[in-house]
Amino acid sequence: MIKLDLHKKLYGADGLIQLQVKTDIQKNELVTLYGPSGAGKTSIIRMIAGLMKPDLGSILVNEETWFDSQQKIHLRTQERPIGMVFQEYSLFPNMTVFGNLKFALPRDASEDIIEEMLDTIGLQNLRDKKTNWLSGGQKQRVGLARALVRKPSILLLDEPLSSLDTNMRVKLQDDILNFHKKYGLTTILVSHDFHEVQKMSDRVLLIENGKIESEGKVGEVFKETWK
Repeated sequence: MIKLDLHKKLYGADGLIQLQVKTDIQKNELVTLYGPSGAGKTSIIRMIAGLMKPDLGSILVNEETWFDSQQKIHLRTQERPIGMVFQEYSLFPNMTVFGNLKFALPRDASEDIIEEMLDTIGLQNLRDKKTNWLSGGQKQRVGLARALVRKPSILLLDEPLSSLDTNMRVKLQDDILNFHKKYGLTTILVSHDFHEVQKMSDRVLLIENGKIESEGKVGEVFKETWK
């Protein structure tokens, strides 16, 4: 279980936002953060990842403290068992697909997991290609494989499919759902796409102005939209 109690001053295009988010995410849930740009969604997953430090609050994961402002605990990103995929591909363009995955592999881990990922996500035929020659969909598949090669317990996805065409989006949505189930992940997705949210989410947190305005099953959160 992930227990979040996050407080952070954020400065965006529309000025100051006081982010205040308190919620629990159950193990093996796929939870989507949905809401307008600048609401604080990306900041929430960056805080979970250790890339942004909350001003106050705490992050507990399976009863382990990742952050606590009172106890002055703040685990580094490398100490948190997470995988991350962003909208930007963030790959090393002059490395091969295999090289990108190997770079993400923990030092003491076997390279067998790389072969498993290449097979599972259908990248074996691209293993020796440099990523600057790949299509957008191929790059994002490499990004997903790179996130999973560390065998994370939590997968963080920041609008990873927003720049792809519809057919590739649907394919990668299916891939993410399959990996979420196969590897027993707890997955947190940031998305602006209502149909994506509807298809993928166990639960939705509607974020507006740094606060949770509504949370629950998709049908509960969007019941007014469907009337």
